[in-house]
Amino acid sequence: MTEIITTSTETASPPASAWVRFLRTYGPTPNNLTMFDEYVAGAVGRAKVQPITLSAPMLEQMKQHIASGRPGSMLIAGTAGDGKTYHCRALWTSIGGKEKDWAGKGNIKEHRLADGRLAVFIKDLSEFNGEESDAPLARLEKSVLGGDDSEIVIMAANHGQALDRLRDLGRRQGRPHPLRKPLQEFFLQAGEAPNRLAVFDLSRNAGRKALEEVVAAVANHVEWDNCSTCALKADGKICPIFENRQRLLGQSDSGQFSQRLGDLVEIARLNGLHMPVRDLLALCANMILGHREAKDGLMSCSEVSWIQEQGVIDRASVYGNAFGANLPRRRLADRPVFKAMAAFGVGNETTNGADGLLVYGKDDSKLAPSFAKLVGNDPVYGANARLLSAQDKYLEGEEAARIEGGASDFIKLLVAQRRRLFFTLPNNEEGYPYWSMTIFRFAGEYLEMRTSLLNKKPVSELVRGRLVRGLNRVMTGLLVDNEDRIFVASSGGFTQSKVSVLCDTEAPSRRQNGIGLAIKLDPITDRPTLDVALSPGVGNSVTFDITPVRFEFLSRVADGALPGSFSNECLEDMLAFKAKLLRKAELIRNNNSQDDDEETSADEGSITLNLIDIEQGGHGFSRPITVRISS
Repeated sequence: MTEIITTSTETASPPASAWVRFLRTYGPTPNNLTMFDEYVAGAVGRAKVQPITLSAPMLEQMKQHIASGRPGSMLIAGTAGDGKTYHCRALWTSIGGKEKDWAGKGNIKEHRLADGRLAVFIKDLSEFNGEESDAPLARLEKSVLGGDDSEIVIMAANHGQALDRLRDLGRRQGRPHPLRKPLQEFFLQAGEAPNRLAVFDLSRNAGRKALEEVVAAVANHVEWDNCSTCALKADGKICPIFENRQRLLGQSDSGQFSQRLGDLVEIARLNGLHMPVRDLLALCANMILGHREAKDGLMSCSEVSWIQEQGVIDRASVYGNAFGANLPRRRLADRPVFKAMAAFGVGNETTNGADGLLVYGKDDSKLAPSFAKLVGNDPVYGANARLLSAQDKYLEGEEAARIEGGASDFIKLLVAQRRRLFFTLPNNEEGYPYWSMTIFRFAGEYLEMRTSLLNKKPVSELVRGRLVRGLNRVMTGLLVDNEDRIFVASSGGFTQSKVSVLCDTEAPSRRQNGIGLAIKLDPITDRPTLDVALSPGVGNSVTFDITPVRFEFLSRVADGALPGSFSNECLEDMLAFKAKLLRKAELIRNNNSQDDDEETSADEGSITLNLIDIEQGGHGFSRPITVRISS
């Protein structure tokens, strides 16, 4: 990576340079201490800029809890970067604590409340080494389990850190600590919080709304007003920093870029990937300031003039920066948010239509109108001079321009253009489905299904039918096309056999009289679930959590993909779901046989099995066959 060398001939710094330097510290630099709440105040003071202000989403609930006078204590939990210390400090000041006292030395802060209780703030449990945490944990236990109402302990701690410290403390005391198990169930299984301990889990607040707030706080920050008088964007010049900020604000696409970015974050969240606020701030700063040839991959105002002179503004593309294209692989691996974004494969995944447009669109009379509309309308990050020149060399047959494997400049530019297309293709653009530019080609339908369930509307018949078809193909291992029923099939025993031709039981694909498939929204996971009832009544159904990757798996299998070719993990999950259905069907049969006075079969030397047959056209049906058993 070429590092930009700035000269000392500049007579004055650009008017927003202090703000850009401050924002840069939030990005994925090797040392970004501003990402930690403890260092924010000092960084703001040194930069002499207004801080980035984000809401504390659970602050009001915390304040109400203290004001209510309810006995016990509070645990502010989450993962690294969720804003635990930020909430803790905001709560401290809201009850009358002074900022200078909070900033002083020490990890424990105390403040007397109006009702006489002593509020004891443990700023960060991880700051205590080993047995040092025993004392604050003892104060917490005394308040929660000992019934001591003279204090209310407000402790900030990571999930794992809190559980580990409680386990170690219990081990030293020769007992299982009584708070550890209920907290573990609360964190992992959304169980009940321990009595007299109010738990505020900040990790449950991340997602689209958190991203929208971060984007608004950064892109609409008052310090950007200084750019209005900057020479770097005067006289028709393009400042890539300001250009990226404008695109992030959605001023040229009515917010489509932010909407699709939010879709990616939602899909990642629903797949179980947590993106704390700290990571979202790094993502936002990187999108605005990213450039491959800038120092540490992030631009400062002093580098913009060189970028303009060299004609490499397009390397600052906000669309590539969203996936960390400006960062070396080593630093990408250190950032969960960029690993999550890279997992979508945007830039590497494509369609024949998209690549045909990018390669031949300028010169093909049939494609030219679409090229002008979808690529040529963006001279900065779309049909810029570097792209058009590389395209000409590629099409004219220059050998160097046709070398595969990343050596060709045009091939690299194609990756950047695919990323731009993902964000800029209009909705429902015929021939260019933008989700097909990712590995989650059915993600749009997944989000629509979830939105329907949130709004208590029926799931589309197209999606329901595809899910049922995918379920049947995994259950049976056969190319059945049924969308009217679900076959719960086996191979004659409770095995993980991938081909099962014996129909153990059937269920309609739509819930009828208490039997069949219902698609619901799980209030705990916030994801759709498949609920298959094999008999009316409570306890006769089996549920299956539908993550985006599982939805993709079933959809692709329904369209003809081999189950193992997409995800062996998903296949194993589905086979485990089938095993639960088989066990549930056996339990129902056993219960029914105990309740009914069944007649003994006249022919005790035979058994009847239901064999799954497939008619021409792919429709499957179960056909009973009698098998005689010789003695």
